[in-house]
Amino acid sequence: MEVLAFPGVQILDVTGPLQVFASANEHVAKGGGVPPYRLCVAAKGGGSVASSAGLALAADPLPSTPAGVDTLVVAGGPGVDAAAADPDLIAWLRGRAGQARRVASVCTGAFLLAASGALDGRRAVTHWSFCDAFARRFPAVRVEADPIFLRDGPVWTSAGVTAGIDLALALVEEDLGRETAMAVARYLVVFLKRPGGQAQFSAALALQTAGDRFGALHRWMRANVGADLSLPRLAAEAGMSERSFSRHYVDETGLTPARAVERLRVEAARQMLAETRQPVKRIARLCGFGAEETMRRSFLRLLASTPQEYRARFGEASQAAGPAPA
Repeated sequence: MEVLAFPGVQILDVTGPLQVFASANEHVAKGGGVPPYRLCVAAKGGGSVASSAGLALAADPLPSTPAGVDTLVVAGGPGVDAAAADPDLIAWLRGRAGQARRVASVCTGAFLLAASGALDGRRAVTHWSFCDAFARRFPAVRVEADPIFLRDGPVWTSAGVTAGIDLALALVEEDLGRETAMAVARYLVVFLKRPGGQAQFSAALALQTAGDRFGALHRWMRANVGADLSLPRLAAEAGMSERSFSRHYVDETGLTPARAVERLRVEAARQMLAETRQPVKRIARLCGFGAEETMRRSFLRLLASTPQEYRARFGEASQAAGPAPA
C-alpha cells in the first residue's frame, strides 16, 4: 500500500486513509492474524515533505523496483498543480499505476492521476469546488460532481478531504469484509461507509448562510419533509407574511422557497432509495412529492437521473438482495 505525496500535499489526504489501513492492521493483529497492509508514504526524492498545513511528512523515495504494488493512493492538496507539471513524477505515476491492482485518488489527487492518463475514459470525482475546472482540463474523463467517492473498475476516486476516509473504509470492506470495516469505523468514531452516491454536502448545509436566519425553519422542514410545505405554511412557521417571507428567503439563501423544498425532498428520497427497499411510489409519498412522476421530474432536474437509475447505481440494499420493488 503506497500513498503518493508531494510538497504542498493536504495532510489529511495522506493521514486519513493511512489511519484507516493502520487501524485495520491493528484489528487483524488483535485477532491473531497477520496485518494485511504494508504502509508506505512515497514522494519524489523521499525525505521530509512539507504539507500544506506546515507539518512535514517523512517519505520514502519513489519505488523503482519492477515488483507491483497492491494499492496506490494519490493524495491531493494545493501543491497538486506543480506535481502534475513534473514530467518525471507523471512518468513514474503512469508506470506505477499500471503495476497496481487498484489505484485511488483523494480529493484533488484526481488531477495528478488524470495527468498520468489513468482516468481517461473513466468516471471520476474530485472536490466539488474543482469539478468544473477538472472537467475542462481533462475532457477525456467523465466527471461526476455529486458522489463522495466512486469506483470505475480498478480505479477509485473520492471527493474532498474526509471523503478519503470513506473511500479507505470501502477498500477495507472489499479486502477484509464488512465486519472488519465496521470495527475500524467504530474505533475511529466515524460512519462505516457513507454510500458512494451520497452528496458531497447536504441540501440543508447548502442552505445555511452566515447569519442562518432560517436555520430553525430548515430544521423543521427536514423533520416534516412529507408534510405541507407550501408557501403559506412556511411563511406561517417563520412568523412572516407570504410576500415578506418570499423576499427575505431568496435574499438569504439565493433560492425560492419552492426550490429549497424540492432540494430537501430530493435529498430525503435519495437516502431512502439508497438505504431501503421501499417502493419508489411510497418513497415519493413519504417525501412529500405526492406522485411518482413529480419526484421523477425533480430527480431529472437536479441529478440528471431518474429515481430508478439512482437506486440501481447507489442502492446498497438492492445491490445486496437483487432488484428493489418499483
